[in-house]
Amino acid sequence: MIRSLLLLATLVASAASAAVPYARRADVQAFVDEVSERHGIARNELLRQFARVKPSPAVIKAIRPPTDPRVRSWSAYRARFVEPTRIARGIAFYRQHGDALSRAEAEFGVPAEIIVAIIGIETIYGQQSGHFHVFNALSNLAFDYPPRAELFRHELEELLLLARDQGKDPWQYRGSYAGAMGMPQFLPSSIRRYAIDFDGNGRIELDRSIDDSIGSVASFLSQHGWQPGEPIMAPTDDGAQTIPVTGSALIELATPDNTTEYRLGYNNFFVLTRYNRSSFYAAAVADLALAVKQGMTAQSRASLSTP
Repeated sequence: MIRSLLLLATLVASAASAAVPYARRADVQAFVDEVSERHGIARNELLRQFARVKPSPAVIKAIRPPTDPRVRSWSAYRARFVEPTRIARGIAFYRQHGDALSRAEAEFGVPAEIIVAIIGIETIYGQQSGHFHVFNALSNLAFDYPPRAELFRHELEELLLLARDQGKDPWQYRGSYAGAMGMPQFLPSSIRRYAIDFDGNGRIELDRSIDDSIGSVASFLSQHGWQPGEPIMAPTDDGAQTIPVTGSALIELATPDNTTEYRLGYNNFFVLTRYNRSSFYAAAVADLALAVKQGMTAQSRASLSTP
């Protein structure tokens, strides 16, 4: 019921504002005034940027949660990401960029296979980083998607600051429908706070530099409390009846009309949920990382046994 009401509110708000150009909307102009006052960005320049914004029904449609909660299935989610293509490409990525991965692991304490798994899940190693104009997408979400408007207005403000930091036009950035960018799919605020220049060329380029992407993922996890050498998850022996040991919590990975899987999640599991606030996501990262590591081990043994 609540979800239906939120959807109705979104549709009503979108319909009411669709006929008014963004730069002339009262809510946009209030945002422009706040950003201009806080950061010294010329009001006319901000209005010029918003004059280019167009309604994007595809963005609003993509951000909405599924109407049927049974669509949320751990077995389906896992099968989407822990599959032969991503595993094979993950192994190849690891071998090709082993030096940067080893350097990131040594500096931040994050296992190389975890970095590989995140980049694989996020963009299939850069293959699918998004084609939306980030400024347009975030503007639509900030002003036409009430359930998460506050979050996206913050990210829109961060995008404007990022563009100023990097000397770019805000419309130069492309990414996902939710405003995530580059190989690791960082939101603007994460780029400004956690991304690093890991290739040493004086620029942070998550859309071009694989080294920057690798280092930035490791930096993000490290700054969110990753504990080197500590576990992520462990299987339970007797499902829901298992009592979590000190420092862990019982994680429920449900599949509609099937057996629910239970695991113990430790500190590093919850660090992964800071990247994407989903237990499915964190579990899939852990599983893909293990599959990549096992695949590399198997390949190494095979090469050693070849006469």
